[in-house]
Amino acid sequence: MAAGRVVVVGSINIDIVVRLPRLPAPGETVLGGVLTRQHGGKGANQAVAAARAGAVVCLVGAVGAADGQDSVDALAASGVDVSAIRRCLESTGHAIVQVADDTGENQIAVASGANAALSQQDVDVALRAIELGPADVVVLSCELPAAPLRHAADFARSIRARLVVNPAPATADCADLLAGAVATPNEHELAVLTDGAGEAPAERAVALFDRTGGPVVVTLGARGALLASFGLVEHVAAYQVQPRDTTGAGDTLTGVLAAGLAQGLELRTAVRRAVAGAALAVTQDGARSGMPTAAEIDQLMAQ
Repeated sequence: MAAGRVVVVGSINIDIVVRLPRLPAPGETVLGGVLTRQHGGKGANQAVAAARAGAVVCLVGAVGAADGQDSVDALAASGVDVSAIRRCLESTGHAIVQVADDTGENQIAVASGANAALSQQDVDVALRAIELGPADVVVLSCELPAAPLRHAADFARSIRARLVVNPAPATADCADLLAGAVATPNEHELAVLTDGAGEAPAERAVALFDRTGGPVVVTLGARGALLASFGLVEHVAAYQVQPRDTTGAGDTLTGVLAAGLAQGLELRTAVRRAVAGAALAVTQDGARSGMPTAAEIDQLMAQ
């Protein structure tokens, strides 16, 4: 069977990143930060991660006509098909990212901009134009409006394409997308989606599977991931690395996972590769700088 494509319907942002000695508490000012400007957005990041992992990737999204060309050029340079990216009057989305030097943890605030202008019709036209097929893997995250995301999910299901949903940020609208999909929440997002369904991540993962009927891959940071499917929960161990910046780790895992599924890998194998990819991603600054190639993932898994 020929490999399918990864088709990401998601956000494109410009990240304003401040590295700080530590993250501020509410109401606190922390001095000594270093400012950088980087390319980001969950959809764009996931598309780049999938492309570097060896998949053929197309991104459906939107940028500002006045300020979005650099973002589009960066995606194209990473091997992403950008023909389905719409230019609109709104400015390109922006994210303000604070990263702590002591732990690599982050806090993120997003101004949606052009992402909020992407419509259901835009998505329908794009998916028909690229001739989405049953061998393809559609990837969604929740930085876009609900209507185009629901349409993308329904379109994927109607032609039996594989669906991967990163429910981030976790909202009720995002929960509606998960039926039959491979879900990739972190522990916080899992708790939001399964309120009252148990305390341990494994219990919550099984509860989410029971509700959606789709496998659940819970990202656990330095502890790896959980894979829950049909009442069984498997722990996928992390790879030991020195974290520098955790921004984009979840996007890397989702993108590498989708690439593996599009290339025909069995789910457990694709999850193991995704965990390895996320481990490599956190060793560099920024959401995309450390996103690994397929060869780099192979090398880490062989150690």
